[in-house]
Amino acid sequence: MTHFSTLHGCYTALLTPFGAKGVDYGALEHFVDWQVTEGVHGLVPCGTTGETATLSSEEYQEVIARTVKIAAGRVKVMAGTGSNSTEKTIASTRLAETLGADAALVVAPYYNKPTQEGIYQHFKAVAASSGLPIIVYNIPGRSGVNITDETLARLAELPTIAGVKDATGDLARVPSLRHLVGDRLTLFSGEDMTTVGFNAMGGNGVISVISNIVPKLAAEVQNLTAAQDYIGATKLQDRLVPLVHAMFCETSPGPVKYAASLLGKSTAELRLPLVETAPSTQEAVRAAMAGLQLL
Repeated sequence: MTHFSTLHGCYTALLTPFGAKGVDYGALEHFVDWQVTEGVHGLVPCGTTGETATLSSEEYQEVIARTVKIAAGRVKVMAGTGSNSTEKTIASTRLAETLGADAALVVAPYYNKPTQEGIYQHFKAVAASSGLPIIVYNIPGRSGVNITDETLARLAELPTIAGVKDATGDLARVPSLRHLVGDRLTLFSGEDMTTVGFNAMGGNGVISVISNIVPKLAAEVQNLTAAQDYIGATKLQDRLVPLVHAMFCETSPGPVKYAASLLGKSTAELRLPLVETAPSTQEAVRAAMAGLQLL
């Protein structure tokens, strides 16, 4: 089993390239290989950025399988397996394990709005169902529920709960959680803008959207923080601020897929209910990319 201490650094929340006949698997494979050669530390297929909610069961399985195949052990693969159904989450996590994923990213159950006890029992059941390390994904803005530090501390007592992706943007969560669990959990930021401060306060990495576009630079920010060079990391992060703003000026992954299309890495195509990005968003994306000399 992958030990949780090996899960750190810049993990790319992979977009899913679409073509005329569905997922463009050739583009996906090229994209995964590019990400690895550019120096990211891990890959997250089938997360929010990958538009997993609109993938068919067959596409979901194939995206994970192809990512694992092309990564070929060079980096870790953390597959998104969460849903608002515990039974479905268990099935997806077991499938990801069978396909060769190294870990599972499991979002808090959305829409149902479970209590903290319900959240705990959900993750306990998922953790008991598989040998994969589980990264708990806390994103109240999308899920509608917040996982408290106390619940995370309870979950940390389970052997396969390996870490947290915190997308609250609240840097105070890092020291308050470390106060309860120490180094027991790997802490990933789920917000590209907070990554330097997050790591300076004890975090271990980021699950990144912008690394779809600037994998080498996003990974280098993580390398610098790992070396405790926070001055260097901040200077590099300062250069990336316009791109981070652009990637989230409209519902993700619209802007990042448009940016990837400008790089020739993917089409900008989204699946309903997401629609083509607005002209103002496209202008912001192009300006940010031009500022980094990507165009």
